[in-house]
Order: sequence, then structure tokens, then C-alpha cells
Amino acid sequence: MAFYDALEVKGSAAQVPGDEQLRLIARELVDKVKQNATIDWTVKESARSMLKVIVRRVLRKYGYPTDTQVAATETILKQVVLLVDSWTS
Repeated sequence: MAFYDALEVKGSAAQVPGDEQLRLIARELVDKVKQNATIDWTVKESARSMLKVIVRRVLRKYGYPTDTQVAATETILKQVVLLVDSWTS
């Protein structure tokens, strides 16, 4: 749900995907991030960069508006920081 909320963009110049597509994007992001988030990803720049690339690829795959991808990526990574502890326990 946190990723879905991060993907909802108000005022984008491009066409914002519909609710069903946002759900698909959020589900894929959760799966990909869970698979690739290591314990030290918040410390290592290379691990953090890898997660950014993964998020951007998923957003592009689904045609997410390019003018809001950077903000969405940053918001998603902030959500990952909050959620990673519960995923690794």
C-alpha cells in the first residue's frame, strides 16, 4: 500500500496510469525490492544505486510518467527504509 501511495502523482503533465496499473507496478516493485534489498543496502552506495535502477526500470516498463519518475523513485526508497526491517525479520 505504501508503494501504491508513492506512485499516485497529482498534477503530472503526462498520462498517469490507472488504479489497476498502479497496483501492478506496486506489486512488482515490492517483489523486486524484496529480492534485491540486502541488509546493508542503506549503507552501501552501490546497493542503493542498484535498487534505484530496479525501481526506474519497473516504472519505465509500465509507462510511468517520466516527469515524475525521479520523485516517485525517491519516495519509494524512503518507504523501503521504513519497511525493510519487517521484511528481513
